[in-house]
Amino acid sequence: MKNAKRRLALGLALMLCIGSLAGCGKNAGEAGNTSKGETKNEDAKSGSAADEKVSEVDTSEEVKLIYYLWGGEGVANQDILAEINKKLKADINATIEVKYIDWGDIGTKYPLLFASGEEFDMSHASPNAVMPYGTIATQGAAVDITDMLDTYAPTLKAEIPESVWASAKVNGRIYGVPTLYSEFTPSGFVTRRDLAQKYGVAEVNSIETMEAYLDAALAAGDMVPMNGTSAMAMDLYRLLIDTTGSWISEAPGISTSEMFLAASSAENYADVFHPAFTDEFEAFAVKMREWADKGYWTKDVLSSQQSAKDNFLNGLSASYITHMADWSGTYGSINDKLGVETDFWCFAEGNGKIKRKMGVENTTVISTTSKHPERALMAIEKFMTDESYYRLIQYGIEGRQYEIVDGLAKQPAGYDPEKDAGGFAVWSLRNDRFNIPYATEDPRRYELNEKWNKVAIDNPYVGFIFDTSNVTTEIAAISNVNAQLGTQIMLGKTTQDPVEAVAEYRKQLEQAGINTVIEEVKSQLADFTPVGK
Repeated sequence: MKNAKRRLALGLALMLCIGSLAGCGKNAGEAGNTSKGETKNEDAKSGSAADEKVSEVDTSEEVKLIYYLWGGEGVANQDILAEINKKLKADINATIEVKYIDWGDIGTKYPLLFASGEEFDMSHASPNAVMPYGTIATQGAAVDITDMLDTYAPTLKAEIPESVWASAKVNGRIYGVPTLYSEFTPSGFVTRRDLAQKYGVAEVNSIETMEAYLDAALAAGDMVPMNGTSAMAMDLYRLLIDTTGSWISEAPGISTSEMFLAASSAENYADVFHPAFTDEFEAFAVKMREWADKGYWTKDVLSSQQSAKDNFLNGLSASYITHMADWSGTYGSINDKLGVETDFWCFAEGNGKIKRKMGVENTTVISTTSKHPERALMAIEKFMTDESYYRLIQYGIEGRQYEIVDGLAKQPAGYDPEKDAGGFAVWSLRNDRFNIPYATEDPRRYELNEKWNKVAIDNPYVGFIFDTSNVTTEIAAISNVNAQLGTQIMLGKTTQDPVEAVAEYRKQLEQAGINTVIEEVKSQLADFTPVGK
């Protein structure tokens, strides 16, 4: 009966999640952050004492663990997994079978994984996922590992600082293992340096200089300035919020895959509002109509199928909007396909609003349907604290998938993508201590990480779990409004004058229940204290 009730609750949450999938953004499930040099958990046992404690665990029964990951299976994944399983069999008498949820199916199959009652052991989780980490925890779909860590993962407990563990707590309990990887993912505008020099645009560092670059690209006539799909609406929405005063993006209440709520500042995190009801939003809507009418993007942008990034890589556009980690990670592809250098204007940097990613934003959870949660936790510990395991799960087999040259991970000379391509989307298992930069990454990634780590602000909402049960109907209705009129306004494609369209958008949001949702968010935030405060 208990499991049936849990699945019913998750089913209701699933209906809400699927109803808010329109425009699912590229930012979901990005990597987390922990400050370098932070004191680790001194209360946990470490070293030989930890090893001795784990050695007392009964592992006489061999078990197979099911690990669900996002993405598809590479041609060499089974070979990599075979090497991993040799080690796991020897160390904890377990093996892993990886099952995949393809990128295009995450919106539906990932929530179903937790609602269906399927038996599995581990999965990736994030507060920004379509089925958020907090929902998984509060609805009883993730194992409470708080009291398991000392016995089954003491080295892991010691490895992760208390503040990072705190980010993963829900009602004071830990339901997942947070990442130990430092990363920032603020949005920004990517330009080609060769074109900027050709256009006479010295630097793009504001909306005004962004317009100058786009105008010049338009005048040149050889490619579309920004050439993408309706997903660009959310890119432009982030441009608005990140460049407007002290506004903070991604306040709780509305999915971050659509036109979400904001707060007036990080300090006033409970002062939540929808930007649509501001003068700044109306002025931005007018500007977006101007940009659309100029031809900054194609007339069929609402129905176009090729992403802005793909068009950029194929030389079909002069720019695109993405987050810093995606831009810097595409360095090798840009060099291979275009042979040019690029630059990145970070929208939030000018106003000091770059948010530090917290560990919980990429987390590994153990399913309550698991028959072997203790062994699953032991496996997670191996992947995050033993460098030999880390290399296999993150990079593959040395000499086949990668080799290390001058401190960088590169493809070996004999690498054949038809036989050797492989890897796993295991962001939540990353650890700064073992990370090796890829040669295909822009080295500026680590320069920016170091720079921003000194000035970044903490995300005030980490640890806050919004209970949607009182506003499920309103949230679904708001999602429909955002998917239609909201997207059209951001891309300047409404049939009405932009000012009239904004008035209609506000009216529809109010009819859908936006004020009710905002009041519910504020009510729940009244009893919340941000992590570290």
